[in-house]
Amino acid sequence: MTWLVDFLRELTQLQVSFADLADILTVTVLVYALLVLLRGTRAMQMMWGIIIIVALYLGSNALGLVTLSTILRDFLFYLPFAIIVIFQQEIRRMLTAFGSTSWVHLFSTADGGTVLLNELGLAAQALAAKRIGALIAIERRDSLASWADTGIRLEARFSYDLVLNIFIPGTPLHDGAVIVRGDRISSASCFLPLTTRPELSTELGTRHRAAIGLSEETDALVIVVSEETGTISLAVDGQLLRPLDETTLRNALAENLYQLRARAEATG
Repeated sequence: MTWLVDFLRELTQLQVSFADLADILTVTVLVYALLVLLRGTRAMQMMWGIIIIVALYLGSNALGLVTLSTILRDFLFYLPFAIIVIFQQEIRRMLTAFGSTSWVHLFSTADGGTVLLNELGLAAQALAAKRIGALIAIERRDSLASWADTGIRLEARFSYDLVLNIFIPGTPLHDGAVIVRGDRISSASCFLPLTTRPELSTELGTRHRAAIGLSEETDALVIVVSEETGTISLAVDGQLLRPLDETTLRNALAENLYQLRARAEATG
């Protein structure tokens, strides 16, 4: 127990300044924010793999395994370059999230948010009943400006009637996605990134793959109405929730938007 007594004695003699505490707190917050951004992504799995490789490298060094430690050392040297190439989408998303200033666009008022959710639910249900394909991306924290620039700028107040008119087949704006920012339709006829995941069902068409692709690169909520089946789906964090109706869609939107607002209020 003498070693514990000596350790405690040395610990009590340490002089910790305010700068040291601020330094530790800042690093802790940054690491926590990074883990939150990586949660549920391929990059998180990659991080655990890197930790295991580093542990193997340290263990091989300690045991004197020269060949293994040399191979692992060379692998770790080139690993950062491989990470940049393989996970460029995740890196872009993290940098966008860190630099984002628009934390919450929806729910500026409770009544306004409720009205918008009702209009979204009604519009999706009406489009599904008529078998009219639709793609509606709702901006949350991550900016969708780069994808909005690929379409036609509208900057019009969101409404049930406007959404139905946009997606009527044969009209100039019906192809592509509508991007919603706050209580307004920012742009229509926008191009969204397609997911490259090979395990997705072949039944999913271009609209569904575009919805999943955007939700993989950003935290947007993307509503999809299938033209073939009339099924309503919602893409969230790379996952597709389906089939939905007006009520379940509205509840799913409210749940995800409420969670975002709660996180934003918690961070000040």
